[in-house]
Amino acid sequence: MATASSTTPRPFTIFTGRNSLLDRYFYFAMSLVFAALVIAGFGPTLDEKLIHPVIAPPTILWYHGAVFSAWLVFYIIQTALVRTRNVRIHRTIGWAGAALVAIMLPLGLATGIQMVHFEIYQLHVPHRYLFLAVPFFDVGGFAVCIALAILWRREPDLHRRLVYFGTSALLVAAFARLDHAYMRAHSNFYLGADLLIFLGMLRDQFVDGRAHKVYRIGLPLYVVAQITVVYLWRGSPDWWVNIAHSIVG
Repeated sequence: MATASSTTPRPFTIFTGRNSLLDRYFYFAMSLVFAALVIAGFGPTLDEKLIHPVIAPPTILWYHGAVFSAWLVFYIIQTALVRTRNVRIHRTIGWAGAALVAIMLPLGLATGIQMVHFEIYQLHVPHRYLFLAVPFFDVGGFAVCIALAILWRREPDLHRRLVYFGTSALLVAAFARLDHAYMRAHSNFYLGADLLIFLGMLRDQFVDGRAHKVYRIGLPLYVVAQITVVYLWRGSPDWWVNIAHSIVG
């Protein structure tokens, strides 16, 4: 005989608590926000920087854009599958996402190196070696989050937050282009990614009454790492200058 708890549906609430709009739609809605941010950030620069540039960028930039855009589409599909309770399909095609990440990591690192080389020797941007810390950190942080998400794929609470965290971190480049001159001058483009992660914490606070440990542990570590990366870029320590110079050539 079924118990009352197994047959009685959870009560629906509008904004807070289990079965609320935040509980059911947050991750899918944010995946669409991510897409909007990428379009807003990169859309205005596509023609000038990629399609009809004065000086053609390295070909690898096209592959980078295609593969990283594929991840965003994949993330939207995956969140939609969970929202529509197609969890079996979600898990099956999840391995395609793992394969995609395995491509994204070396591709992202190689693109960062090639673009810094291009900006130094073709665009004649001075001291560009130091910026290499930024793409290395962004791609590396994303890869670490997704690797942990794969490791804990049978723990949904951990898995979905790690994927959300990693994808938020990947959007730093989009935030940097929303107001390119201001963001680059003040080195504050990481605030956008921090805000997205903070929204995940607010979602947990409203739904569960407490932010999940992924955010409570991950966000402070992420902010400390951001400060370190900005220091490497702006502070120009000699050891990093030598490393970056040797990598870029």
